Amino acid sequence: MEIPRQVRDAMVAHARFCAPEEACGLLAVDEDGRIRMVYCLTNAEHSPVAYTLDPREHIKALRHAETMGWRLGGVFHSHTHTEAYPSRTDVARALEPEWLYALVSLEDANAPDVRGFWIEEGNITEESLVVVDGEIKEPTR
Repeated sequence: MEIPRQVRDAMVAHARFCAPEEACGLLAVDEDGRIRMVYCLTNAEHSPVAYTLDPREHIKALRHAETMGWRLGGVFHSHTHTEAYPSRTDVARALEPEWLYALVSLEDANAPDVRGFWIEEGNITEESLVVVDGEIKEPTR
């Protein structure tokens, strides 16, 4: 799956900004499932080991995505001291099987790692994320 460099960079920047707490946010996709936007949200838990999306910000992101003709199609969060791989807690909390679960690892602060996964009924499948350059264009209506 392609991920725009702007989206990847925003996720990494948000993870660094929120450290030592886990960062989190949502991903919007278009009708073809292409990632179009990242929404960097507040971790309502303010925790270094868990996250909960701020509900008000979640609704705002949903509304914005819908006005753009997109849908929410993924979530991201950071692991501040471990690899970019879903933890048992991540798997247990993965309630949207059609969403991409992106993880940003700050285990090596000089080389953050961003990986994507599908999580369905406890099964984890990695999705290769290919960073692409180029401007993200708004949809034509």
